[in-house]
Amino acid sequence: MEFETRAIHAGQEPDPATGAIVTPIYASSTFVQDEVGVHKGYEYSRSGNPTRTALQECVASLEDATHGLAFASGLAASDAVLRLVLPGDHIIIPNDAYGGTYRLVARVFEPAGYAYSPVDMTSLDALNLAWRDETKLVWIESPTNPMLTVVDIAAIASFAHERGAVCVVDNTFATPYLQRPLELGADLVVHSTTKYLGGHSDVIGGFAATNDPTIAERLYFLQKSLGAVPGPFDCWLVLRGIRTLAVRMRQHCANAHAVAAFLERHPRVERVLYPGLPTHPGHTIAARQMRDFGGMISFLAESEEEAVALVARTRLFQLAESLGGVESLIEHPARMTHASTADAPFAAPPNLVRLSVGLESAEDLVEDLERALVRSATAAGT
Repeated sequence: MEFETRAIHAGQEPDPATGAIVTPIYASSTFVQDEVGVHKGYEYSRSGNPTRTALQECVASLEDATHGLAFASGLAASDAVLRLVLPGDHIIIPNDAYGGTYRLVARVFEPAGYAYSPVDMTSLDALNLAWRDETKLVWIESPTNPMLTVVDIAAIASFAHERGAVCVVDNTFATPYLQRPLELGADLVVHSTTKYLGGHSDVIGGFAATNDPTIAERLYFLQKSLGAVPGPFDCWLVLRGIRTLAVRMRQHCANAHAVAAFLERHPRVERVLYPGLPTHPGHTIAARQMRDFGGMISFLAESEEEAVALVARTRLFQLAESLGGVESLIEHPARMTHASTADAPFAAPPNLVRLSVGLESAEDLVEDLERALVRSATAAGT
């Protein structure tokens, strides 16, 4: 079946008891057993819930994975995946990683005995220079958050495998509709399902998918033992969002192309970071490994002051953290989502603005940004 069909049907057969076409919300903490050890596949909702099973089967299908595990948040999924390695092991992350990933690695795992190195993932030479005998896991984002860096997933996965390490890809920005890292050689894919998979800014969730049964077994143990599982209503909300993922992503991409083209022409914008622009250094790789270029754009304003003023002046682009919803959002990463990287060598540039381009009219979104840029310039006295 094609992607759009699987998004609606995978793991979501009509309810056998009632014929309900929508997967029920199984709001039960426990399940009756016929006798000790004999049950219908479920014992306790921390270890398994039918609504969560439907979500896990659906997202695994979309990622062309044999195993999928849902978590209470994207960082909960990341935490479980990072626990696949042991204290004393070495982890490599991007040198422009998502702030939450950096905080988790640098402030939770490193004090517990895990070494890590931030690396420019666009360079295999840089990756090789940072490599150690203890390196066991390579963490990729592509495109990255918030710098929209694109890396060659297949090349890095091959590099890691030749040296006995696991390759993980955070696919949140691209979604499985635009990019499938397992097909490119990655061992694991993680998502914040809060973002495009949920798609409506009304749920928090995470996911990990793999084709490796040994990794899947360990992740299931961690999911059950750590207990960071999503509730059935959260799973239901993500499933509802996934049904329209393909059509939403097509519109997110179309709108982002229009907004990026406008920003690239604007004299008050120093630089636009969007993989869909031919001027983007990762454009050729993105065109090869992605179906389209996504709905996220970052750009550099002329100064930090102008960036901060600008994000407060838009009307349709709402000033808020998060991304991937139907509504457009704008934020200042250095002071908001990536404030945790302020003391890192790869802190977000102070004049960086990040856009999550929603599903409104592209013309209205461009007009909103144009008005804000003009007002920002007026406030600056130029």
